[in-house]
Amino acid sequence: MAVKPFVFGGLASLTAEFGTFPIDTTKTRLQVQGQVMDLSCSQLRYRGMVHAIFRIYQEEGLLALYSGIAPALLRQASYGTLKIGLYHYIKRAMDPDPQNETLLKNVVAGMASGAMASSIANPTDVLKVRMQAASSEAYAARRSCVHLFSHIYREEGVRGLYRGVVPTAQRAAGVAGVLLPSYDFFKRLLQDSGHLGDTTLTHFLSSFLAGLLGTMATNPLDVIKSRMMNQSVLKKSSTPAHIYTSSFNCFLTTLRTEGPLAFYKGFIPSYLRLGPWNIIVSTPSPHTHTHMMYAIHTINP
Repeated sequence: MAVKPFVFGGLASLTAEFGTFPIDTTKTRLQVQGQVMDLSCSQLRYRGMVHAIFRIYQEEGLLALYSGIAPALLRQASYGTLKIGLYHYIKRAMDPDPQNETLLKNVVAGMASGAMASSIANPTDVLKVRMQAASSEAYAARRSCVHLFSHIYREEGVRGLYRGVVPTAQRAAGVAGVLLPSYDFFKRLLQDSGHLGDTTLTHFLSSFLAGLLGTMATNPLDVIKSRMMNQSVLKKSSTPAHIYTSSFNCFLTTLRTEGPLAFYKGFIPSYLRLGPWNIIVSTPSPHTHTHMMYAIHTINP
């Protein structure tokens, strides 16, 4: 198995994660707020992405925008590396000849690699989400990655570290399934128009347009994922009434208490992050260009 796709994929993922993390923090805060069934997150503290950035900065300081960056980078070192490496491996397993690649094969490879990698790296995602959502005194203990991990394992068990794994895998597969064909479609459309060739601008525009479709398709799953991961169920007690019992229960409860628009909370930061994220990964250095040509197809921040 080739090692370079894993290495370069992981490096590109780490760079993109760090560069867009403050946007991701606002996305998480927006997605978990306003929950009628969760009193700790019932208050609508932020009116939008810009308001969230300023309020977090004023009340908690600049570093709060990077709260959770440690597990996020750990997640990308594992998830991003595995996903891109598995993407190439699955493609070659389906057909050793790169000349026989088809859109359908790439979609299947992207969805499978995304779902598998996200499931394996789910504990780091749980840590990231809980640290990002730590905006009150009650959540002060969440600011330490090591302490939080120990707390979750001790109080919730292994299941706590894999909370929200189903919508996480579904979102990973969905993003790959949408981004791949849409990115290729927009890139081909721009090139065939005669105005743009295979240039950096073409990659920029294709990434942003594909990111829009990807965000529209997967934001509801992202909201459910964030809410499931942010809530704890103590293994030594019965399930509290305010805790969602499953992803489907979270979907029904959110729909009933907040309406369908609740599934698009955090849409703007989700979209703005997905576009730049794809651009960062799809425009590698000359040394990594050959091995990262397809990385854009499997990126799912």
